[in-house]
Amino acid sequence: MTPFLIYAVIAVAIFTVGLRGLLVQPHLLRKVMALNLMGSSVFLLLVAIARRNADPAPDPVPHAMVLTGIVVAVSSTALALAVARRLYAATGRDHLPDVDDDA
Repeated sequence: MTPFLIYAVIAVAIFTVGLRGLLVQPHLLRKVMALNLMGSSVFLLLVAIARRNADPAPDPVPHAMVLTGIVVAVSSTALALAVARRLYAATGRDHLPDVDDDA
């Protein structure tokens, strides 16, 4: 089993855990954490792809994509936390309303 395949399987497993958390957890902070976990698994996969060839030097494009992705992930996390905080201040809820809620 090659190191690339190991990293790819681990990245898919982490992504699956994050996707489950995103779909199952009603709490907004947990949903934001699940999104961050999914993003981190994509970063892991991109770094593994960069070193896939037998060349001694890795491909710099996936590394640049990971750096850009980290900046975007931090910005989107800050925005999601700000929206969650405003929702809590406005409604007193820390989760999204259900379809059958009267609010």
